[in-house]
Amino acid sequence: MQRRHLLQGLIAGGTLGLAGCASLGGTSASKAKVLVIGGGYGGTTASKYIRLLSDYTIDVMMVEPNRQFVSCPVSNLVIGGQRKMADITNPYNGLSDKHGVRIVHDMVTSVDAVKKTATLAGGTVVQYDKLVMSPGIDFMWDQTEGLKAAHEAGQILHAWKAGAETVALRQQLEAMRDGGTYAITIPEAPYRCPPGPYERASVIAAYFKKAKPKSKVLILDGNPDVTSKGPLFKKAWAELYGGMVEYRPQHKAIGVDAKTRTVKFEVQDDVKADVLNVLPVMRAGALAVNTGLANANARWCHVNFLNFESTAAKDIHIIGDAIQIAQGMPKSGHMANSHAKVTAAAIVAELQGLEVNPHPMLTNVCMSFVDDAHVIHVASVHEYQAPKKSFFTIGGSGGVSDVRSDLEGRYADAWAKNIWADMLT
Repeated sequence: MQRRHLLQGLIAGGTLGLAGCASLGGTSASKAKVLVIGGGYGGTTASKYIRLLSDYTIDVMMVEPNRQFVSCPVSNLVIGGQRKMADITNPYNGLSDKHGVRIVHDMVTSVDAVKKTATLAGGTVVQYDKLVMSPGIDFMWDQTEGLKAAHEAGQILHAWKAGAETVALRQQLEAMRDGGTYAITIPEAPYRCPPGPYERASVIAAYFKKAKPKSKVLILDGNPDVTSKGPLFKKAWAELYGGMVEYRPQHKAIGVDAKTRTVKFEVQDDVKADVLNVLPVMRAGALAVNTGLANANARWCHVNFLNFESTAAKDIHIIGDAIQIAQGMPKSGHMANSHAKVTAAAIVAELQGLEVNPHPMLTNVCMSFVDDAHVIHVASVHEYQAPKKSFFTIGGSGGVSDVRSDLEGRYADAWAKNIWADMLT
């Protein structure tokens, strides 16, 4: 009962709250300029809340190449055929029309942390007082031999960034023969959205059960076990799909052969499939790596968790999937939304000469479909502990579903609508 009340709160109000931040007033920051790079869950939220918390006095420019926001959460249902692309696509104009965020559809190619400038692909140089970078993830193609070429040829897809590739993977599944095999490989953690690969396998199995009942779903996991909600996923696979789904742990992919549709593993035998969906090893977005901000093994970005400022550069704040996460902190859309609110409040406080909230808190919920209607969730609340300079999960603050249910399916739909409204309107 306690977990259900938390889940209801996160859906109905948690995504709309300020994650432990209060509205800020005081010294005028009307001349301050904040540049936000990235228009995903983190960047949109930061852009809106910096404007909102500063009483619309701080100038905010958001640079994002895409003309519309396409959500990675829920995109698995497009691949499984339960949703359409229109269901996960929203315009950015609410940020500009209602909140005065200046949106530039371009890409940042370089950042000069000393001069506090960013150069866009179109040649424009932008001056900033504070920079928020929400670059998402990119891929370490060299970790899987042959994968980059196979991906560029459109033969082996990841679809781990929602958009055209989401549709392309759906088309591969539709074209697959009944009796064929779909195989998804999962890299070793950390990676974006811990339960995401298992949700994808589940909703594809739901599609096969209806349309291609002789087919098989093969989950080839580089990890020792399912990384999130394992017992619930395994129970769903056993009860809903009658042997259609096979899970194999400790299968670390090291190469692919696109011509034979084969994936090679570090130890285990090669596996062939009709549709190969290989998730590459992940790292912070390319801009973070190229600018030297990925200072955790050149892969993720260390930040000061009180305000998410980079430990590599002053006045550059990094949020979302790109950071080196704290203990128990997932790389999720909801978590990026929470990062953004804490960061927005801290930036406004710093620019207005006020004290940064010394005890910020974060919320998270990850909801996963296991068929067309039934959902399982994991939820948590995280508090900043000043002596340890990091976030830690509050004991008893969340947990996982007791069972899969269609009620949680309705909660999941409400979560998506609420968080998109929170970010974009």
